[in-house]
Amino acid sequence: MERDAGALRPAVKASDGLDGDSAKDQVEARVVETARFVTLRINRGEANDVSGRWEDYEVPLEPGMVVLDAVLHVQAHSANDLAVRWNCKAAKCGSCSAEVGGMPKLMCKTRLEEFDCSKPILVQPLQTFPRIRDLVTDVSWNYRVNRKITPFRPRTDREWRFYQRDVDRSQEMRKCIECFLCQDVCHVIRYQTQEKPQYFGPRFYVRALGLDAHPMDSANRLRLLQVEGGIGLCNVTKCCTEVCPAGIQITDNAIIPAKERIVDAYQDPLRRLFRKVTGTT
Repeated sequence: MERDAGALRPAVKASDGLDGDSAKDQVEARVVETARFVTLRINRGEANDVSGRWEDYEVPLEPGMVVLDAVLHVQAHSANDLAVRWNCKAAKCGSCSAEVGGMPKLMCKTRLEEFDCSKPILVQPLQTFPRIRDLVTDVSWNYRVNRKITPFRPRTDREWRFYQRDVDRSQEMRKCIECFLCQDVCHVIRYQTQEKPQYFGPRFYVRALGLDAHPMDSANRLRLLQVEGGIGLCNVTKCCTEVCPAGIQITDNAIIPAKERIVDAYQDPLRRLFRKVTGTT
């Protein structure tokens, strides 16, 4: 594994009696020796243990190693009872979500070389959801929210023909792998692990727009997002976009357009007058 030797380089004094090349060889040898192992500091605990306990594990470094490799090495050699959820190891299933170095990440997509391996690397479960055990959290709340989203409702008033540009935005939203990193980082729900607010969260604003943006969908989900979904609570800090491993522009392409459509539909004074006169909602 190629590493920056500067962070680990020991001082070589002239009094060591080494010429320039010999000193360089000795430095490189010491760097290799120092960089052979990395310490994984894993937060462990039982169900609903919010704070947990930190335990250190030494893991041998290999070229191209990702955090999930290191965690599985700990599970195989040091702590056989360590609970961790994973599946594809290809950043497609979203199972191995955790917080690494304080940031929500997919463990299978996060290389150890991104960190200073001379210091312990912190790995802990998603903090927004209650712990089941060790690095495994209960994300079932998300699936309950998902059932509230109005499903695709096909149009019957026109021919099913459209251009690729008409479905580009819908296809962007469908890249979501449901890792729930965006839900984890969202400050509206992050510190409410038991009783969630009346707020769907970024992942489900993405799903709603993925359906709304399809040219052959006829359902109206704006009132759902406004009232029960609580989309007005989002203050567009873009933290969800920053952690999305699929590269979805959650804030710019999902949340802000939905907010704008809600304002046009329900807060425009002329439209409000029309609804009052006609008795429509």
